[in-house]
Amino acid sequence: MDIKSVLSKERVVNGLMGIGKLRIKISHTAILTYSALALILFIAFTMRLFPMRWEIQTGALHLSEFDPYFQYRFTEYIVKNGFFSWASPPGWIDTQRWYPDGINVAKAAYPGLPMTTAFFYRIVTALGLNIPLMDFCAVFAPIMATLTCFAIYFVGKDIGGRTMGLLASLFLALNPSHIQRTGLGFFDDETVGLFALMIFIFMFLRSIESDRPIKSTMKYALGSGLALGYFCAGWGAAYYPIGVVTLFVFVSLLLKRYTQRLLLTYSVTFGIGLFMAINVPKQSAAFLTTSAILPVAGVFLLLCLAETFRNVTSTKWRVTTTAIFLALIIGGFAVLWQTGFMRGVAGKFASVIDPFLRGGSPLIESVAEHRISAWGSIYYEFGITIVFFITGLYFVLRNLNNKNLFLLIYGITALYFASSMVRLLVLLAPAFGLLSAAGIAGILKPFNTLLREPPRINLKKKLGLDVVGKEFSGIAVLMIFLILMTNFAFPMPKVYRQAYTPITITASSLPIAPGEPVPEWLDVLQWTKNNLNAGTVVASWWDYGYWLTVLGNVTSLTDNATVNTTQIENLGFIFMANEVRALNMCRKYNVQYVLVFATFDANGKWYDGGGGDNGKWTWMARISGKASDRFIEQGLLKEDVAWVNETTFGSFNQTWNWNEAGRNSTIYKLMSWGKNQWCEGKVTDPDAGNVTKPTYFDEAYFSGKTLSSDDSQNKYGGIVPLVCLYKINWDKYYSENPSP
Repeated sequence: MDIKSVLSKERVVNGLMGIGKLRIKISHTAILTYSALALILFIAFTMRLFPMRWEIQTGALHLSEFDPYFQYRFTEYIVKNGFFSWASPPGWIDTQRWYPDGINVAKAAYPGLPMTTAFFYRIVTALGLNIPLMDFCAVFAPIMATLTCFAIYFVGKDIGGRTMGLLASLFLALNPSHIQRTGLGFFDDETVGLFALMIFIFMFLRSIESDRPIKSTMKYALGSGLALGYFCAGWGAAYYPIGVVTLFVFVSLLLKRYTQRLLLTYSVTFGIGLFMAINVPKQSAAFLTTSAILPVAGVFLLLCLAETFRNVTSTKWRVTTTAIFLALIIGGFAVLWQTGFMRGVAGKFASVIDPFLRGGSPLIESVAEHRISAWGSIYYEFGITIVFFITGLYFVLRNLNNKNLFLLIYGITALYFASSMVRLLVLLAPAFGLLSAAGIAGILKPFNTLLREPPRINLKKKLGLDVVGKEFSGIAVLMIFLILMTNFAFPMPKVYRQAYTPITITASSLPIAPGEPVPEWLDVLQWTKNNLNAGTVVASWWDYGYWLTVLGNVTSLTDNATVNTTQIENLGFIFMANEVRALNMCRKYNVQYVLVFATFDANGKWYDGGGGDNGKWTWMARISGKASDRFIEQGLLKEDVAWVNETTFGSFNQTWNWNEAGRNSTIYKLMSWGKNQWCEGKVTDPDAGNVTKPTYFDEAYFSGKTLSSDDSQNKYGGIVPLVCLYKINWDKYYSENPSP
């Protein structure tokens, strides 16, 4: 053996021995931090799986609420037809929804969530895991929620250290609104939107750090732009992060904090983000001319003005430059306004800024999650931790660096919008978590110092104390711990009740947590799937459109997309008019079946606690009442029987009292006849004297009709959910009404 081979072997042996001697050094602080973070993420994920208890009993996973079913349908289409099949001209026209025109999905939906899910689903299936797509979509929401809690840790850590990061992650993991919108089955835009928001904030704040190399700044600015673009493609709330950053930069200019790095980050972020946004078919280039986006251009010009001031020292040229830039800003806005290119922010987006606008739109106001948040509901949402949120605002104001300034603007604006609309409490959740964490970290900071190195403080002798010791720091930490425990753990907190709630359809849309699944809705949808075909048109109130299309495989007239207000008004007319007038409208849509959902107690009295159409019919009256003039012009109504709201159909005196017009309405006849059929042989129907069998509607399938009074009491808290599917007897109608 030659010398070279011997030396080579020795090198290998020495190298292996060296590897064996290596020791990975991890501090105790890092071990505790990562262990705590792992525990928080575990809690975040498992709590969102609590509804699994009811899903296991049904034998399959379902999606919660209504909108997630469209997101599933969109995802399914991408999986089957390709990533860009939905947008290829002329786009995917879904004719099973919004019959007869259908709906152009590319123009009506954000593709971020479906494309992301389809991408990962293909990876999972390529690995050989045979998971039903709906199961994958149901679990996708808790996974994204866990990643969001992971992302907010780094945002908090960058702003206020590890303690703040861990607390922010914990607060978001246990936030009731975040749990509701990201729990098992809640497959909707918020799942990817909040994750993108946290990544965007993390990247943007890092990109404006003054001690960061320009190369690193460019990388983070590029990342923040991509995250913003992804947010715009995934959630309609894209106006919010754009507005927050624009306001932050504008305030920074007022505080004379302009830097070239700020101009660079702003330009790259919005350049990439808005470029991606306008390539989303739903938004297109018109997105740039909305009144919410144009300020981005205005602030950009102000940044350019600030950069010019850095290089121009002459007072004369500064005045001239200022005049030119102001003329460009004001003139540009004026030209866009006069030429009609500048568009306002319409619909529910405008109503978030001015909630009083909703009073004139019953369509928006009819949705519970669009209502104004009462301060009591905000306290119920966050509990005693509101004190730490306020404290966090104080500590942030005391040290108003760039990151704290951004957090301050984010927190205040998120609080305003969450107060304006209940749904946006989920948008406040990350800001609330960060500021509450900042408050607790600020309170504990001096006590933490005492615990490490307690100073001897001589106090006045009359107090009877000579030294403040560690025990006072320990008491302070214990007090905060107890406050948090009473808010999140004991007694039964809202966070637990929010997580331990069955999926909407598994509970048949009842506001209860039953001991077992409530199968009425699942049964009727299975019946339509087995006995009808995809082209069968079923009319129902718009809440149930997604369920009918996706799970029932029939054609619906409306759903929660609310893209055609006229059609929703027409649907309200069908339910509030008498049978003959209702069918005059139904014949325009080739309606073959009509579905209503009634809820009442085991004694046959109407249940007003929510869930059924008996609690929603007033909105049918108000929404259709907005179009009363149109109905009169079209000859569908006469002025003496037209209505503008529910008062035409009765009056309220402790309970609602239907008058003759109300008892002749289609919705009353269909609900009351269904209830009467359930009562037969069980209890005496308290409304039996006012019930008449519908003339042109025959029973097709009443799900819940066989439910006994005892089962209603024992299983469903005394509530009877009755889903009534009627078949229209067109032969009888045409024989008695030969002309419309």
